[in-house]
Amino acid sequence: MIDAALLPVQRRLLAPPGQWLAARGVRADQLTVAGCLVGLAGAGAAAFGLFGLALLCLALNRLADGLDGAVARVTGPTDRGAFLDIALDFVFYAAFPLGFVLADPAANAVPGAVLITSFVLSGTSFLAFAVVAAKRGMAAEDYPMKGIYYLGGLTEGFETIAVFALFSLFPGAFPPLAYTFAAAAALTGLTRYAAGWHAFGGR
Repeated sequence: MIDAALLPVQRRLLAPPGQWLAARGVRADQLTVAGCLVGLAGAGAAAFGLFGLALLCLALNRLADGLDGAVARVTGPTDRGAFLDIALDFVFYAAFPLGFVLADPAANAVPGAVLITSFVLSGTSFLAFAVVAAKRGMAAEDYPMKGIYYLGGLTEGFETIAVFALFSLFPGAFPPLAYTFAAAAALTGLTRYAAGWHAFGGR
């Protein structure tokens, strides 16, 4: 919901380290893959009840996610980079709550399943809209530097990471947090389906 407002600030802060990394031969794709692996390690940490470590991995994952874009703006964006960025984000978004399900299946399995299902609803509507928007040559005014058409909504990256941080800080509150955010993510998906229905009607 507020990603577009935060993006310019993020880019200003990460531009210097991005230039430093690019000058030393670090590639954006390397950061993207490394960030995903760290995020998956965070999910594993959560599964073993190491919630402080999970929070640290979450922060490092997000740092890598910002730095890969900063490096790409120096070295030049690529289609492979755009693909990896969004694809591995979705891998991480599904895996992180799974870690909390595995930590306490009796309490967290159902809310975790509901949450991940809501991510599927939101994510598939996001990607389907992007595919057709690309076919029509559409561009997202709020996200002109994104590698694909980025359709915003009630739950975007910032809100998702904020909830993941709350999971890590208050693991006992996972069920109510998961149900609440699942409702918001499902609403986001429905509004994106409605946007696609209206934007792509007529032909």
